[in-house]
Amino acid sequence: MPQLMGKDVGPTGFGLMGMTWRPHPQPMEESFKAMKASIEEGNIFWNAGEFYGTPDYNSLHLLKAYFTKYPEDASKIVLSIKGALKDMHPDGSPEGIKRSVENCLKVLDGKKSIDIFEPARVDKNVPIETTLKALEEYVKAGKIGGISLSEVSAATIQRAVKVTKIVAVEVELSLWSLDVLNNGVAAACAEHNIPLVAYSPIGRGILTGEIQKPEDIPEGDFRRMLPRFQPENFEKNMDLVRKLQDIASKKGCTPAQLAISWVRHLSKKNGNPDIIPIPGATKAERVRENAKDVGLTSSESEAIESILKGFEVQGGRYGGPGAAHMEG
Repeated sequence: MPQLMGKDVGPTGFGLMGMTWRPHPQPMEESFKAMKASIEEGNIFWNAGEFYGTPDYNSLHLLKAYFTKYPEDASKIVLSIKGALKDMHPDGSPEGIKRSVENCLKVLDGKKSIDIFEPARVDKNVPIETTLKALEEYVKAGKIGGISLSEVSAATIQRAVKVTKIVAVEVELSLWSLDVLNNGVAAACAEHNIPLVAYSPIGRGILTGEIQKPEDIPEGDFRRMLPRFQPENFEKNMDLVRKLQDIASKKGCTPAQLAISWVRHLSKKNGNPDIIPIPGATKAERVRENAKDVGLTSSESEAIESILKGFEVQGGRYGGPGAAHMEG
């Protein structure tokens, strides 16, 4: 069982991103039910962001409201918060770290401690050593429990571990985002016994099979801006989805369960570190669905590997400014 901050966090985490957080007037009670279900399923690693929403109402406000209503749950959860962005650009300066951490603590209002804080992206204008030393002061002061990294290169991991203890590394990993398995990131995490937190394990929803054409993505959804969801790439990428749907259908599980179980079962295999997928969900029933490990037989694993070897995903993971903030 993967451990974070001294706790068994369950084989699947819970991403409180846009999938759980909803703008007003979405009733918080629906989100609360999903959050409760996550605890009931034993998935107690929660991942949120200072920027998941607006400055006046984001995932931190949702967390404050939840732990105000259910204070008994605060000690059960390992909470990781992403921040250190200014106007959606990385700010890893000591001033930027101070602004972000202090703001997160202010919004949470003591209802839940920050177990892990992670800069959402590497600030290419500030040495990672400077960023981490600023965060380490908050660890020493007891204001955050530990430091994580997000979307970093293997080289940055190697630099970071020389400065402070890194408790996790968050990266995108799914059946259509395999980069970290091949670019040294997973290997660096394994070398230093750092759990890898896999966001978007169902490929930003594409691997559920519920999105059949670009028009199925709601207006205003940021996925409409991502290269992989553009019309010239979308249909080619659907070839992978359809092949995986066929395996899921024969197995008697949902495509999402297949995708999440595949990520989960990468843990400790082929030199990998512990891997914790963090799917998001809006409803309790979807949380329970995602938490079910359907297992993979050797023949199913081989079939999936064969599909992946014969398929090249079309389009980058991010475009525009988002791509500019990626390492590597």
